[in-house]
Amino acid sequence: MFCDELKINLKAGNGGDGCSSFRREKYVPKGGPDGGDGGHGGEVILRVNPNINTLSHLTNGKVYKAENGGDGKRKNMHGKNGEPLIIEVPRGTIILNEDKSEAIADLNKEGEQIAITEGGQGGLGNARFKSSTHQAPRFAENGEPGEEIKITLELKLVADVGLIGLPSAGKSTLISVISNAKPKIAAYHFTTLTPNLGVVNVSQKNSFVVADIPGLIEGASKGKGLGHQFLKHISRTKLLVHILDGSLEDLVADYKTIQTELKGFDKALAKKEQIVVINKVDIIPEEELEKKLKKLKKISKKTQIFVISGVTHEGLQPLLNEISQKLVEIKKEEQKSPKKEVKIIPIIKPHIDKIKFELEKVIKKKDKKIFRITGKRIEQLLIMTDIKNREGLERIYHYFDKLGIQSAIEKEGATFGDIIKIKEKEIPYRK
Repeated sequence: MFCDELKINLKAGNGGDGCSSFRREKYVPKGGPDGGDGGHGGEVILRVNPNINTLSHLTNGKVYKAENGGDGKRKNMHGKNGEPLIIEVPRGTIILNEDKSEAIADLNKEGEQIAITEGGQGGLGNARFKSSTHQAPRFAENGEPGEEIKITLELKLVADVGLIGLPSAGKSTLISVISNAKPKIAAYHFTTLTPNLGVVNVSQKNSFVVADIPGLIEGASKGKGLGHQFLKHISRTKLLVHILDGSLEDLVADYKTIQTELKGFDKALAKKEQIVVINKVDIIPEEELEKKLKKLKKISKKTQIFVISGVTHEGLQPLLNEISQKLVEIKKEEQKSPKKEVKIIPIIKPHIDKIKFELEKVIKKKDKKIFRITGKRIEQLLIMTDIKNREGLERIYHYFDKLGIQSAIEKEGATFGDIIKIKEKEIPYRK
């Protein structure tokens, strides 16, 4: 099954919990804290695999989750770090956010990869909290939850040449005789329902990749007949080869239909370099072919026109030579002009300590006030600290003072009985 667009859920691994323990050894009646740290959660990585050409292998999974970090253990033993989850995707995969409003990355090279979600930090063991004034800490951090994200994967085939045309123009026959592709061919419309890729070897040192795009129809640019899905695959190609069925009566009308659909979908696509090919000349009388060729040249003055037969192979070598030459010229021009890159959302987050808190709002309820606080650092601390543990709660109060939360709410008139709310946790205000 061919799949070129897919929504998936990704979940990085949770960090392991830190361990709270004390040394228990013979002749050491009052051993110090020796709880180890939890391991970091694994990240989710998307990597290009050149041997895959569809997203269909990802349609069965609802959530792709990396391994959680292991919990810390006594004797200062660090928990095992979670293994990353590597998801393989075809070359030409664009990663978008869930509503497709922004691109996260464009994976267009063999072996290219990107870490999409970051694993949770492992919680610190109680050995980490030992100090000269606090020699027997009895709490450890919880592991941080891994990041979770919903993304859309969109595949655009990576090919040098795109074969376009109306259904049954002979595109599949052509790609089957000039390349290693083996598409389905039959004597009826819409035989090709998914794009086919093939490598054309012009010589030992000269080859290019060609894509047989399923037949376009009138209204394709508006989505008719899966038009959008087919047209988007042409956008990455460097050169278009427009195949016309020479046995049909009005080649001019057929030519205009495809050009209109290209413009309707993307004006830049319509301006892409093209070669026009009249196919099936083996079944057209010579005089009739001359008339059709003359009419076609009037409306496509700047475009070269070749006459071929996919069945008898007539005219194929001159066509392949021209395609090869055009690609060389296009690549030279591309090297001169600055490369356009997809807008990327930065994945690397700023250091969490540099993100300040915000006093989002103050809610007044009868005899008390609720101060709603937001901020990456304080939210992370609260997630990783067990506030039911007395020492853990003391730690949170310490950070209220250190981050300036205490002074901020006191300026708003905080008094005994008021509540500080972070995420869904409520902590009583303390002077």
